[in-house]
Amino acid sequence: MLILGIESSCDETGVALYDSERGLLAHALHSQVALHADYGGVVPELASRDHVRQCLPLLRSVLREAAVDRGEVDGVAYTAGPGLVGALLVGACIGRSLAWSWGVPAVAVHHMEGHLLAPMLEHPAPEFPFVALLVSGGHTMLVEVAGIGRYRILGDTLDDAAGEAFDKTAKLLGLAYPGGPLLAQLAQRGDPGRFRFPRPMTDRPGLDFSFSGLKTFALTTVQANGDDDQTRADIARAFEDAVVDTLAIKCRRALRQTGVGRLVVAGGVGANRALRAALQRMAREEGAQLFYPRLEFCTDNGAMIAYAGACRLQAGQSQGRAVEVRPRWSLEELEPVALSPP
Repeated sequence: MLILGIESSCDETGVALYDSERGLLAHALHSQVALHADYGGVVPELASRDHVRQCLPLLRSVLREAAVDRGEVDGVAYTAGPGLVGALLVGACIGRSLAWSWGVPAVAVHHMEGHLLAPMLEHPAPEFPFVALLVSGGHTMLVEVAGIGRYRILGDTLDDAAGEAFDKTAKLLGLAYPGGPLLAQLAQRGDPGRFRFPRPMTDRPGLDFSFSGLKTFALTTVQANGDDDQTRADIARAFEDAVVDTLAIKCRRALRQTGVGRLVVAGGVGANRALRAALQRMAREEGAQLFYPRLEFCTDNGAMIAYAGACRLQAGQSQGRAVEVRPRWSLEELEPVALSPP
């Protein structure tokens, strides 16, 4: 089964072709970072308009790269939520229209299920069950994954997601947008012993997260110590260490609580080198296996949507002709898929 996947939930337009027998054939991604840089964050209306401009050219590029004719496509998968409603509607309308005109089924994909299943595109792929850390600009959660569509949320963020906290703290330190990767670079020059930030919600039971207070802690630290280059680097290091330690502590708890010996890490913050090193140490100590998607699939992309869509289309799931999106959508509401992954 050859599936076209379309991702347009926020500020990246992704298109991919996935074949259930041959694997990923082609994928293309357009980032809107430059478009939103002057505003210091994503402007929803601009994001939606850019998805309109980029989606079809990316589709044509992917078909050419894979040497596939549109008549060979067996189904279309598109992100239906969660995300920015206008951005979601662009991908959903295009995906549903293509499916109707080509006479093939279409399936609405949960954005976070795409991230959860992205490591399935790698070799070796994780086996079920596993615990997943979904950590990005919009989400930070721990999920127990018993199978496709069989998800139990173990912990969620009560305020800012980890990636959002990275970007906001980077802005506080005068770094350009998007600031998360720049903060991580700055942290490499920081003195790890000068400042120590709190590890929020690690002094009590549970697997929920809270990162908003770290921004305030960073602000008061700047006010008390100045903002020369070395101080900024030291604050960046203390902030990153606090986030990384918190995530590693909660992942260790989740593995012990579930008794599962596999951890999947997905989402844009999953590309952070310090986080990867800390989780690798933790997994080794716990005797657990650790899985990531490749770096280009940590951020939003069409390949993960095509794969998740293939799983559901092969199980006989599809949408009607109505175009519906869900800006808020819990993973626990998804229907399970009985078939083995493609």
